[in-house]
Amino acid sequence: MNISSVRLVIIFLISGLKYLFMRIRRIRVRKEYRLKFRLFLLSLLLICLIFIPQSNRAFLANFFSRKCNNYQQVYSKKLNDRIVDYSAQARLTGISTAYNEGDIRERIIDRELLKVRSGRNYRIEEMKNSYPYLTRDSKKLLRKIGRNFRKKINKEGFKGSKFIITSMTRTKENAKVLGRSNINVSENSPHLNGNAFDISYARFSIRKFKVTDCDKWYMKEALAEVIYQLRQENECWATYEKQQGCFHVVSR
Repeated sequence: MNISSVRLVIIFLISGLKYLFMRIRRIRVRKEYRLKFRLFLLSLLLICLIFIPQSNRAFLANFFSRKCNNYQQVYSKKLNDRIVDYSAQARLTGISTAYNEGDIRERIIDRELLKVRSGRNYRIEEMKNSYPYLTRDSKKLLRKIGRNFRKKINKEGFKGSKFIITSMTRTKENAKVLGRSNINVSENSPHLNGNAFDISYARFSIRKFKVTDCDKWYMKEALAEVIYQLRQENECWATYEKQQGCFHVVSR
């Protein structure tokens, strides 16, 4: 059952209950049947709830909630890999540096780079200084992060929420333009080799009636935990970039 189905169920239940209560006011029910009638309505509601999957029940409970998930551990500070420590190794598993858009097209034709599209777990932001393409291994890593993130947040009622990818493969020309406004842009950045991507921890697409600062904090640390676990399994390097508001992830 998807989010649209859940909304339809909510609308159906609310509309049905409103209609029944309006009819009850107009109909004179014998006193001996009133209790049975109320029990029937309660049983009907419970049956509907039982047949809604657990993840959707969690979503319904969390949708209007202002409860803070402050029991999530902090993992963002553990993502402390330095580019200088792994850039040489990252170059060996990525593409040769592209200098301009023409070089990117060649890598795409040779299937060295694969298109990355928005999906059920993440959204690709419109990119001005990078291209939505990654190496095959990096694309697999991104999908794995997305699946693991979805499983984790679904348990807390954030079903349908997504993280946002802000940057992927760059050319030398892109790096030169970025360097004018961002002194942290590295000449040896794995973005030039097609096996790095940035995920925003400041912005998420969250399915909730009113998103709180606590919700944003939970999503940030939940995402950091997922990335950290993959880092521990030697599947990636990861850096918590405070000034850029993102997690910089590189496939190994």
